[in-house]
Amino acid sequence: MIDATSKNLRRQRRQRRARSRFQGTAQRPRLNVFRSLNHIYAQLIDDQAGQTLVAASSQKLGGATGGINSGNIAAAHAVGEAIAARALEKGIRAVVFDRAGYPYHGRVKALAEAARQAGLQF
Repeated sequence: MIDATSKNLRRQRRQRRARSRFQGTAQRPRLNVFRSLNHIYAQLIDDQAGQTLVAASSQKLGGATGGINSGNIAAAHAVGEAIAARALEKGIRAVVFDRAGYPYHGRVKALAEAARQAGLQF
């Protein structure tokens, strides 16, 4: 059986390997996703300046998820729409998607597809 720490270490290794290949800029920031058991978080990062430009999370949305559990696909969809709306307000249309070593399915996929539908290009 695989324990949680070794599983998380493997995910972090995949994350470092992916981040060595791409970097967020002010014109095309990195859309980073973090997934916990209870919430999902997304932020747009300018790696050159070391700055978070826009952030959204299921924890902060709270009531915007319609009173549903904030750790499920519906909440991830709401976070994807929120991050895209906030990015478009700041004039950001194109991003680099960073799934942080997580598999592209479930909540991560729902967040990405919602952000695409709301107008982000990646």
